[in-house]
Amino acid sequence: MQKDKVKEIVEEAYKSFARSSFIENDPIQIPHRFRQKEDIEIAGFLAATIAWGQRVTIINNASRLLKLMDDAPFDFVMNHQASDRKRFTGFVHRTFSEVDAMYFMESLQHMYRSGKGLEEAFGTAKGSTMQARIHGFKDQFFSIEHLPRTEKHVSDPMKGSSAKRLNMFLRWMVRSDQEGIDFGIWRSIESKDLMMPLDVHTSTVGRKLGLLTRKQDDWKAVEELTSSLRDFDAKDPVKYDLALFGMGVNARLGH
Repeated sequence: MQKDKVKEIVEEAYKSFARSSFIENDPIQIPHRFRQKEDIEIAGFLAATIAWGQRVTIINNASRLLKLMDDAPFDFVMNHQASDRKRFTGFVHRTFSEVDAMYFMESLQHMYRSGKGLEEAFGTAKGSTMQARIHGFKDQFFSIEHLPRTEKHVSDPMKGSSAKRLNMFLRWMVRSDQEGIDFGIWRSIESKDLMMPLDVHTSTVGRKLGLLTRKQDDWKAVEELTSSLRDFDAKDPVKYDLALFGMGVNARLGH
């Protein structure tokens, strides 16, 4: 398929799927419940962390997490006592269990109380690759004592992972759009530097459109797909996540 035709397809898909109505059926609805920057980013990080499986289940369990935080994520992170983490006993989302939830609360508290919130933890150095930023974030997030099992819930692209959920979270925080889907509340990262959240939908559609040739859904595939989409919009390539995801979910290829 010719490049111009592919661009036409994904642009049309973006216009079709990038609507405010997208929010109500997607985990991004979780951070949209808040207005304060820290509430948005903490709620978004937690929702993105458990964003695998059916979207209804993800939304329900993310809502449950927030309820256990008194629906005030930043206040809870800053002010809870160690004993308050016991309220997460019994929480489970697939392989994300109560011990993981408790550690996430402890680590987030450590980060925010030390003056380094989520935005700063992803790095502010100009010119850093997103791969390096995510790797650096993981190092900081697990800088206090923890069970090794919990590390699997924060992907590391330096080890080849596509880091789908973290790339999605970064899209939410960094991009701003007229439709009001993504928040655009972080200034230390530019939209042009974001990487595509790669899942079964975006990778399948990407391959069918000739935007992705790599067979494995790993970080190299993320780099290839993002590079292809930068040819269509160098300043905001990850906006097409909404297009490819929407086409995949709705089994559309723009024909």
